Amino acid sequence: MPHHHTTAKRERWSTTRHTMMQRNHAFTQILARIRHLETLPAEVQDDLARAVTPHQYRPGQIIYMKGDTATAVYFLAKGWVKAARISCGGREQATMFLYAEEVFGDVAVITEAPYLDTVTALEPVEVWRIPAHTFREQMTRHPSLTLAFAKRLGERVRYFADLVEDLSLCSVEKRVARTLLRHARLHNERWFVPRQGWTTLDEMAVRLGTVRDVLRRALKALEKEHLITVHKQEIIVLDPDGLAARGEPDRQCDKSRMQLPK
Repeated sequence: MPHHHTTAKRERWSTTRHTMMQRNHAFTQILARIRHLETLPAEVQDDLARAVTPHQYRPGQIIYMKGDTATAVYFLAKGWVKAARISCGGREQATMFLYAEEVFGDVAVITEAPYLDTVTALEPVEVWRIPAHTFREQMTRHPSLTLAFAKRLGERVRYFADLVEDLSLCSVEKRVARTLLRHARLHNERWFVPRQGWTTLDEMAVRLGTVRDVLRRALKALEKEHLITVHKQEIIVLDPDGLAARGEPDRQCDKSRMQLPK
């Protein structure tokens, strides 16, 4: 009987160890595809992998709300999420749309402040979650992790500076043209911007800081100029050069940011 219990215990331990190894491998695969984190030393990756737990969210489910206590950093493994703020008048402004593999919630955790935005799952989402205190401990222990997130925070600051510039200095049509160019892909000698299942006109308007009717008019104007064709599942860029000219920034805007797809 004691031998039976010992054997069963060993089998459970072996199964648990195998499951943990699989989980750790899955998480390190995510890190390998995240900018600035892909070069973290194996020791750092292992420490993070031991601290994270997987979570899933349904489309439309709120992951956390603006003002909530920052309790965790999230590593996005699957699906799209939207970070947004709601004005006093009830108008929504998206600050970021993120797709796997990405990180969110890190700014609030690092600064030990409440979450800055409300983050919502746009489709079935899978994340790896690491508690805030554990993440800060890892940053204290591993300078390479601190440096990696310092680089990410720097890029985030530049992104928001660009967003503020777009919203305050450029017309809706210019913002549409610039956004399409940033996200255009080349396939079979054709430029196009894929539309996700959740990419309704309302969501596109939230992303561009406008409303549905204004966005529709802007898209129609670009179609009339034979610069784009709007379909349900994609937007075809017919004339990249013309679209770049149409989105040419005003004199106040930084012209270096207007680039053709490469």
